[in-house]
Amino acid sequence: MTAFAFQAVPQNAAEWIQTARTAEANGFDTLLTPDHPGLGPAPHVALAAAAAVTSTIKLGAYVVNAGVREPMLLAADVATLDVVSGGRALLGIGAGHNPAEWEWVGQTRPDVRGRVDRCIAVAEATRRLLAGDEVTVDSAVLRMTGARLTAPRPVQEKVPLLFGGGNSRLLRWAAEEADIVGLSGLGKTKADGRDHEVRWRLDQIDEHVAPLRGKVLEALVQQFEVTDDAPAALAEFAADTGLTVDELRQVPFILVGTIEEIAGQIREHERRWGITRYALRPPALDHLPALLKALA
Repeated sequence: MTAFAFQAVPQNAAEWIQTARTAEANGFDTLLTPDHPGLGPAPHVALAAAAAVTSTIKLGAYVVNAGVREPMLLAADVATLDVVSGGRALLGIGAGHNPAEWEWVGQTRPDVRGRVDRCIAVAEATRRLLAGDEVTVDSAVLRMTGARLTAPRPVQEKVPLLFGGGNSRLLRWAAEEADIVGLSGLGKTKADGRDHEVRWRLDQIDEHVAPLRGKVLEALVQQFEVTDDAPAALAEFAADTGLTVDELRQVPFILVGTIEEIAGQIREHERRWGITRYALRPPALDHLPALLKALA
């Protein structure tokens, strides 16, 4: 069965609380918020507030920047969220990409290999801390000595690991270690440090997904729109990406069309790539009940 997460950014207390309640009531499986220090909210603080007004929806960052997070502090945040939510936390982690996030904490963004090494080291150390292990690491990207998360202890025996990213080495690692692999189809970071090239050709998606067969795959949807005129809605994306409208309508990171057309796209994505989860953004909030009905 297809599941849906909802990714949103808190703007104020009343709006965020209502968003959390509505997402849960409308059938979303998970509430996610991004992690961009200095550019957005502290994810686990926001999610703890959402936990107080919900009872079933899972909660996680999508995804923390492992380059600027320390495993002990990250493990404490996730464990605390798991406690206050009654066992609904996810550990969402990625390698990070925006140079400013390193500069603002007095660091220089590493090269791709360094970011990948750091992401794997932080993810593995954090997961071990959440499991109750004592952790010692002495490497070029991470150093810890005798670290143990004594309190708070998570409610869940194993906090699920959600990895989000597109690096091929990280995807191979996630194929072995992650519970959920988040796919965005985003490639090399552009000169602005924030935007990315896209890898949305069908053969590129085939290549990314190949080592992930059998994993729970989640597509991060960049555009969701219910419309009777998909070609018009997709014209700007087609111009920006160099893909045709027909090609875009086959890409799992774009869900545009009538509810029935979107449901058909989702079925085809599962058939071709095994994608069974989608992370949607605010335009999708009120459309999910109809989409779930069409998929039933």
